[in-house]
Amino acid sequence: MIFNIISWIVFGLIVGAIAKFLVWGNDSNNPITTILLGIAGSFVGGLLANVLFKSKGESAVRYGGWIMSIIGAMLLLVLKRMFF
Repeated sequence: MIFNIISWIVFGLIVGAIAKFLVWGNDSNNPITTILLGIAGSFVGGLLANVLFKSKGESAVRYGGWIMSIIGAMLLLVLKRMFF
Protein backbone atom coordinates (compact mmCIF):
# COMPACT_ATOMS: atom_id res chain seq x y z
CA MET A 1 0.00 0.00 0.00
CA ILE A 2 2.77 2.45 0.87
CA PHE A 3 4.56 1.60 -2.37
CA ASN A 4 1.40 2.49 -4.32
CA ILE A 5 1.14 5.86 -2.61
CA ILE A 6 4.83 6.61 -3.23
CA SER A 7 4.53 5.60 -6.88
CA TRP A 8 1.47 7.88 -7.35
CA ILE A 9 3.42 10.77 -5.82
CA VAL A 10 6.46 10.17 -8.04
CA PHE A 11 4.26 9.71 -11.13
CA GLY A 12 2.36 12.91 -10.28
CA LEU A 13 5.59 14.85 -9.81
CA ILE A 14 6.98 13.69 -13.16
CA VAL A 15 3.74 14.30 -15.08
CA GLY A 16 3.21 17.69 -13.42
CA ALA A 17 6.79 18.77 -14.14
CA ILE A 18 6.51 17.75 -17.80
CA ALA A 19 3.21 19.62 -18.11
CA LYS A 20 4.76 22.75 -16.53
CA PHE A 21 7.65 22.51 -18.99
CA LEU A 22 5.36 22.15 -22.02
CA VAL A 23 2.95 24.95 -21.06
CA TRP A 24 4.87 28.18 -21.34
CA GLY A 25 4.43 31.09 -18.99
CA ASN A 26 5.12 32.26 -15.48
CA ASP A 27 3.97 29.74 -12.93
CA SER A 28 4.58 29.84 -9.21
CA ASN A 29 3.55 26.30 -8.28
CA ASN A 30 5.34 24.65 -5.41
CA PRO A 31 6.26 20.93 -5.59
CA ILE A 32 3.10 19.84 -3.73
CA THR A 33 0.89 21.68 -6.22
CA THR A 34 2.87 20.15 -9.09
CA ILE A 35 2.34 16.65 -7.66
CA LEU A 36 -1.39 17.23 -7.19
CA LEU A 37 -1.64 18.68 -10.70
CA GLY A 38 0.07 15.61 -12.13
CA ILE A 39 -2.14 13.16 -10.21
CA ALA A 40 -5.32 15.03 -11.16
CA GLY A 41 -4.05 15.24 -14.74
CA SER A 42 -3.75 11.45 -14.77
CA PHE A 43 -7.41 11.12 -13.87
CA VAL A 44 -8.44 13.72 -16.46
CA GLY A 45 -6.28 12.02 -19.07
CA GLY A 46 -7.87 8.67 -18.26
CA LEU A 47 -11.33 10.15 -18.65
CA LEU A 48 -10.35 11.71 -21.98
CA ALA A 49 -8.97 8.38 -23.17
CA ASN A 50 -12.24 6.69 -22.21
CA VAL A 51 -14.28 9.22 -24.16
CA LEU A 52 -12.01 9.29 -27.21
CA PHE A 53 -11.19 5.62 -27.65
CA LYS A 54 -14.10 3.69 -26.14
CA SER A 55 -16.26 4.03 -29.23
CA LYS A 56 -13.53 2.48 -31.41
CA GLY A 57 -13.51 -0.74 -29.40
CA GLU A 58 -10.01 -0.09 -28.05
CA SER A 59 -9.11 -0.35 -24.42
CA ALA A 60 -8.95 3.07 -22.79
CA VAL A 61 -6.24 1.82 -20.47
CA ARG A 62 -4.00 1.21 -23.47
CA TYR A 63 -4.09 4.90 -24.40
CA GLY A 64 -4.47 6.35 -20.91
CA GLY A 65 -0.82 6.14 -19.91
CA TRP A 66 1.84 8.79 -19.84
CA ILE A 67 0.73 10.80 -22.87
CA MET A 68 -2.90 11.18 -21.80
CA SER A 69 -1.78 11.96 -18.24
CA ILE A 70 0.47 14.75 -19.50
CA ILE A 71 -2.29 16.10 -21.75
CA GLY A 72 -4.71 16.06 -18.82
CA ALA A 73 -2.20 17.85 -16.57
CA MET A 74 -1.56 20.45 -19.29
CA LEU A 75 -5.30 21.03 -19.62
CA LEU A 76 -5.65 21.50 -15.86
CA LEU A 77 -2.66 23.86 -15.79
CA VAL A 78 -4.15 26.03 -18.53
CA LEU A 79 -7.52 26.09 -16.75
CA LYS A 80 -5.81 26.98 -13.45
CA ARG A 81 -4.01 29.88 -15.10
CA MET A 82 -7.22 31.13 -16.69
CA PHE A 83 -9.20 31.18 -13.45
CA PHE A 84 -6.60 31.98 -10.78
